[in-house]
Amino acid sequence: MHSISPSRSSAFDAPKSKDYIAPMTESHESPVESTPAPLEELAPSAPESATESSAESPAEATAETPAPEGSTPDLTPDSMPLFQVLEALLFSTDVPLSAGKLAEIVGVDSTKPIKQTIEQLNHTYEQRQAAYRIEERAGGYQLLTLPQYAQYIERLVRKKDDGRLTPASLETLAIVAYKQPITRAGVEVIRGVACGETLRTLMEHNLVKIVGRAEEIGRPMLYGTTRYFLEVFGLANIRDLPKSDALKEPK
Repeated sequence: MHSISPSRSSAFDAPKSKDYIAPMTESHESPVESTPAPLEELAPSAPESATESSAESPAEATAETPAPEGSTPDLTPDSMPLFQVLEALLFSTDVPLSAGKLAEIVGVDSTKPIKQTIEQLNHTYEQRQAAYRIEERAGGYQLLTLPQYAQYIERLVRKKDDGRLTPASLETLAIVAYKQPITRAGVEVIRGVACGETLRTLMEHNLVKIVGRAEEIGRPMLYGTTRYFLEVFGLANIRDLPKSDALKEPK
């Protein structure tokens, strides 16, 4: 044991070194155990924090996954979140789906979670500036692009002239929309011309339908607009039609 003392004193002559060793040998009686700690133990703690941050990054990435705010219950047999199921359904259909129909498909007893999830989805779309929203059309919900992208979509989709309505058809359709239910005679009084053929054309385009019969002599048929009419003109219901005082005369 005394043979170690010269090397120890020669290696640590400075008082600073003795002060450094003292804490390490404070709890040990044998000088041999005062050997300086391995470099691993004296290494700075920065790499450990870096390792911890890298280990936590997958969890942080998972937490940042885009999803509607609030908890969304798993409602399908495969435990799929409701917002994913609704997105898939609305993306796949080309007609509006009512809240009741969506609830029936996903297997819930109430339309409340459907409406709440749609609101959350629209909030998420708005936050990430998506080019589409879930809009209420014709008593249902449909995934639609925003109006500012219409010019680009028109370049992609070639318009068909075959199904375009004439000015006379549009005028008749407007009368039916605002005055429904209305008889053919009522339309002709307003227009001043016969409208039988025009009404038949509008029915072929599924814009006008027979909604009943009037309680008067002869029981004439009453005409009204269809659900498809609401879809074409982007209306949730007939009450969304522009007010007459807001309409402008064509130039």
